Amino acid sequence: MAGGFRVLHLVRPFLGFLPEVQSADRRIPFREKLIYTVISLFIFLVCSQLPLYGIHSTTGADPFYWLRAILASNRGTVMELGITPIVTSGMVMQLLVGSKIIEVDNSVREDRALLNGAQKLLGILIAIGEAVAYVLSGMYGSVSQLGTGNAILIILQLFFAGIIVICLDELLQKGYGLGSGISLFIATNICENIIWKAFSPTTINSGRGAEFEGAVIGLFHLLITRTDKVRALREAFYRQNLPNVTNLLATVLVFLIVIYFQGFRVVLPVRSRNARGQQGSYPIKLFYTSNMPIILHSALITNLYFISHFFTRSSVATSWLTFSVYGRNLSIQAILFPLVVLHTM
Repeated sequence: MAGGFRVLHLVRPFLGFLPEVQSADRRIPFREKLIYTVISLFIFLVCSQLPLYGIHSTTGADPFYWLRAILASNRGTVMELGITPIVTSGMVMQLLVGSKIIEVDNSVREDRALLNGAQKLLGILIAIGEAVAYVLSGMYGSVSQLGTGNAILIILQLFFAGIIVICLDELLQKGYGLGSGISLFIATNICENIIWKAFSPTTINSGRGAEFEGAVIGLFHLLITRTDKVRALREAFYRQNLPNVTNLLATVLVFLIVIYFQGFRVVLPVRSRNARGQQGSYPIKLFYTSNMPIILHSALITNLYFISHFFTRSSVATSWLTFSVYGRNLSIQAILFPLVVLHTM
């Protein structure tokens, strides 16, 4: 494995330029890990609320509304890409390694370093590609409305935000924090949405007077201001255009069910053929794969959507990538569009 040239060796010249977090050379106390984790989550939350400078508009339908919680992204902010570059690069590298296109010997330290560097480099390239696709596809307005300067500035903001997420994830995984950065960012994003929709003090006028957006605050507001308490309770539990108490209770119920099933496990007895009488056990959790299949599926659909949308909007790119199949012209967008349509059905 050490001799000869391999595909993984192409990453060597770039290792010196890639941002890297040094592995912990000592045992990090729990209190220090907690501080690193809190700081990382604080940086992530700040980026999730920091609006992109130079965008023209983010109004209209959001094609990734139901995927943003899973991808830890927030529309119109610096954290627009979320964890998509990390998940996509990891998925691609696992496919390449599993199919033996890239040979990796995990017992060799250099191979592990090259694999991590290749995954990080691919994540950075994906962040650049997705940032360009977001801008050119018209997510923030047409390029003619934005101007060349603003378009480049938006791409740079999304690119540096992607590098920040990669570094924060590496910081938490190398022993400085608690758990994986991907799982923590997703959990933080979901908890932030739940708390905001439960206790948001924002008032919205939906034709029946001013109502609070938060479900809990809206419940008490309706009970105090309405004379008919039964009708006020019914409205607080079942209002349509704003978060209601039923949504909040359903969310809590799902959390409890997941926590309950998380403890389910099957213990398989394992006997040794070499040593007679020696027996062990191997526990298998019911939720062994956790949320990773859903995350990979969401990242794949997001990339397919934007590649297809980019080629649809860009006639120049489409003309470059049109090729002939059995004497007929077939474009890349004609291949990707049905996949997106099948997902939305």
